[in-house]
Amino acid sequence: MERVFPDDVLSKRERVARTLALQPVDRVALHEQLSYNPGVIADWTGKAVSGFEYDVEDICSVVRRTMDTCFPPVAPRGTERVTTPDGFIHQHDNWTTWRVSRPFSDVAGARQWLLRTLDTWRSEPFDSSEARKRYRRQMLDLQALVGETVIINYSQTHFCSTYDAMGLELFVYFVEDHPQDLDDFLEVSVARELRRIHAVADRELSPVILIAEDFATKQGPLFSPAFLARYHFPHVRAVTEAWHSHAISVLYHSDGNYKKVIPDLLACGVDGFYCLEPAVGMDIVELKNSWPEVVWAGGVDGVDLLERGTPEQVRAEVHRHIRETNALQTGGMLVASSSEINPPISPENFRAMVEAVGELRNPDFGDSPAPGDKLMCE
Repeated sequence: MERVFPDDVLSKRERVARTLALQPVDRVALHEQLSYNPGVIADWTGKAVSGFEYDVEDICSVVRRTMDTCFPPVAPRGTERVTTPDGFIHQHDNWTTWRVSRPFSDVAGARQWLLRTLDTWRSEPFDSSEARKRYRRQMLDLQALVGETVIINYSQTHFCSTYDAMGLELFVYFVEDHPQDLDDFLEVSVARELRRIHAVADRELSPVILIAEDFATKQGPLFSPAFLARYHFPHVRAVTEAWHSHAISVLYHSDGNYKKVIPDLLACGVDGFYCLEPAVGMDIVELKNSWPEVVWAGGVDGVDLLERGTPEQVRAEVHRHIRETNALQTGGMLVASSSEINPPISPENFRAMVEAVGELRNPDFGDSPAPGDKLMCE
């Protein structure tokens, strides 16, 4: 058994399973996306890292030492400017990417792009056996690198990516003029995702999935309840039910303050939420205590605290999350940043977040790991 801390009693997978089932744990589970911070990579691997000159194996080495769950790691993106097959120009900057230009500038152009994409999706072949083999091969290759760390893979409805591709202002005009086109687009998008899910879903490979669809600002949702009820929530429900049919849990992600629609998302069947920004009103202690039957992840402030705070402040905040939610006795919490471990976060603060989790333990669990267990943080 791989242990992050000497006193770990449960395996990583056991701890994650109990967390998702809202059961007591020996310690709270750790989760993160660790792909983007050279300082953290250097700190845990002992390698001298110049710029972003590290690879997926380096990232996975740190994941293995520090995490119970992780998102699939990605290598630094480099600094190239790339053009997609449908004409979007993107600029990479190692750990982030932004859109330089779109292949359209008005509603008519946006509609033509969407309809072309729709035609492509409708005509594309799909081999479920080949999709399953490819997914399994990719996941097993990644699992070999991250050891016993549980991989949280992704799922989507294409709601966010559609309005992001158009730009919010153009998207609003497009939907006003062509609502049925958006309905058709999202229906086909979700149908594609459902057939993929039923082809590849395997609890042994990934027992929990993240639906990542940003739709909120610091003040609240970008869209009205009626808009979300038509264009988003039914599709979240369909995707969630598909994963559930394979006994796989579903977390939902959005940046910003989406507290108003938590009941709507719970009605879609999601099991929990990831990425909770305390600076905009999404305090994990308040949320977990208000909805104790839900899994909550990613509540350690990734900007004001992890970027600008001290290790002592980080430790105190992690301890507050664990103590004030009774997470050791109730499960339902993954300690993680409210964003990702981005480059401005100091290695000392990341290390403090990890170590703080190991400092609070459930006394109801024994403290005698099996002989020969691996201590990954050494």
